Parts: sequence; structure tokens; C-alpha cells
Amino acid sequence: MKFVKKVIKVLISIILLVLLLVITWWFWPERTPRLRASGFESVSTIDYIELGQTEQCVLIRSKNINNPILLFLHGGPGMPMMYLAHEFQRPLEDHFTVVQWDRRGAGKSFSRNKPLPESMNTRQLVNDAYALIDTLKNRYNQGQVVLIGHSFGSYLGSIMTYEKPELFSYYISVGQVVDDNKSLLLQKRFIREQARLKGDTELISKLDNNEIVYFENWLFEFGGELKNSTSFFPLIWSGLQAPEYTLSEAIGLASASSFSSTHMKNNILTGSIFDEITEYNMPVYFFVGTSDYTTPHQLITEYFEKVNAPKKEIIYFENSSHFPFFEEPEKFAEEVKRILLKE
Repeated sequence: MKFVKKVIKVLISIILLVLLLVITWWFWPERTPRLRASGFESVSTIDYIELGQTEQCVLIRSKNINNPILLFLHGGPGMPMMYLAHEFQRPLEDHFTVVQWDRRGAGKSFSRNKPLPESMNTRQLVNDAYALIDTLKNRYNQGQVVLIGHSFGSYLGSIMTYEKPELFSYYISVGQVVDDNKSLLLQKRFIREQARLKGDTELISKLDNNEIVYFENWLFEFGGELKNSTSFFPLIWSGLQAPEYTLSEAIGLASASSFSSTHMKNNILTGSIFDEITEYNMPVYFFVGTSDYTTPHQLITEYFEKVNAPKKEIIYFENSSHFPFFEEPEKFAEEVKRILLKE
């Protein structure tokens, strides 16, 4: 009986400790580690800037504010990159003023103000981006910015570099969105082949009967989103460790992503990037995970061959699927720095 009472006391103590840690974590404020650089003015700040009449969050980090501005456009449309930035961008902060931006309807911006559903369209997002670039250029006295677009961010990035090439010194595309219809065909073929290899006749039957509308869970299951994981758990776990996010903001990412996906309207292009944007009036670089089936790698290679640009290059990440900056962070940073030296 005494042993049971001791066990119960220990369990109660553990439960109370866990509750205390969760409560502390919940109320722990947002922060970003301070940067110091001898002889240079550095910046490490979480800021809120009004863009399109909506305050939106940016994380700005650099050891030297005179370095080129590097602006990331995240994917989703409502899945921010800021909550993964601590995994890969620290080496870039020596060479760039790195800007992570949670767009309207995403991440910290969604937590601060939920936008009107009718404002969730590509023209509004692109206009917000132009306003942000204007603010950054004036703040840091820069003429142009380096643009990196990931997934849906590459869709916006291609449009922006096509509409206003004078704003950008060069463009890096990661997991380029090319053509949704062609992507779906390749995704379905990939999932079918993986199901055949695993002997999953039930999944094959569902594919044959068009019972599966969204392929994302199966892309994760078969390594088409993250090469070495069958779920999005590594992304969530990383996000929970992001110092820039409070626990409530990190937990709210899923709601923000769902809101953005539900309400997003494409009101700029009538067709696909593959058909409508093949001219880049600046150097363009494509970062491609060789196991990516979210934006199928074969289709990006096909698009690359079609693209005309003053300079173009395709860089493959052999140990990555859709998130090379997360799956191969060292190589990602080295390639971005290599491009800077070339340009």
C-alpha cells in the first residue's frame, strides 16, 4: 500500500511539472536570438509592417545591414517558412539581410489579425509583397533584393519577377510550381507505383475509382514531401522549437493554413506557369529535390529546359523531396552563398 501511495505521489508530481512547463511555454514571449558583429550594424528583430491595410509579421536578421536583402516567399499558401528558419538560415545571416515574411493568412500574421476572406487572392499577396520590398529597400538603402520562393511562394515569385524584374537582382526557386494538372498526373502515377511495390491493392483500387481527391497524405507516406519521413511530424516538431513563435502561434499554424487554402483565389494568371511565364529577365536558379512529388521534380526539369533567362541553372538535392532547405540545410546555405559570389 505504501508503495502504491509513493507511485501515485510521483505520478502527480510528474503531471504537475508537465502542466507547469506547458503553461510556462504557452505564455513564453516571442523572441529571436540577438546577433552581434564587430564593426558592423546588425539586426535581429520581429517586426509588424502594414501591407495592404493589414499588419503582417516579418523576421529580419543580419550581421551587417549593408548586405543584400534576401526575401523568402513561403509556401502553403498559408504554411510559413519563418517557423523553420532556425534550422537553415543562420549561415546566410553572415552574407544577407535575411527576411522571413508570414503573409496575410499565415503564421504570426494570422494570429495577429485574421484577414477578410475576400482579401485572400494572388493579386493582393503580390501587391503586399511589392509594398514590403519597397519598405525594405528604403529602410536598408538597397536598390534590389534577392528573391527565394518555395512551393506556392515560387508561383508568386515567378509572377513578381515577370511583372517587375527591375526589383530583383536574381531569383531562386525552390520546389517550383509549374502546372497543377500535370503535377496531379505525376503524383497519381507515383502513388500507384509505390502502392504496387508495397502490394497495397486497396489503395490501387481507390486510385482507379478516383476515390482519392487530395494526395498530400500519400505523398508524405511514400517520401514525396519529406524523403526520410512518412509524416509531417518533423516539420511540426521543428516549428514548436522556433523561438520566434509562442506556443499558441505554433499551434495555430494548422488553422491558418486551412483558412488560406480554403479562401485563396488565383486571379492573375489564366493558365499555368509552364505556359504563361517562360521568360526571366534576370538570372534564375532552380533548387530541386530529386524525390519531390509535391511539385514533381521531372516537371521542374522540363520547365527549366523551356525557360529563357540571361543565366539559368538547376541544382539538384539528392537527399531531399519538397523541403531541401530543411532536409539538406548545409548544402542549401552553401548553394545560396555560391550564387551570391557568382552574381
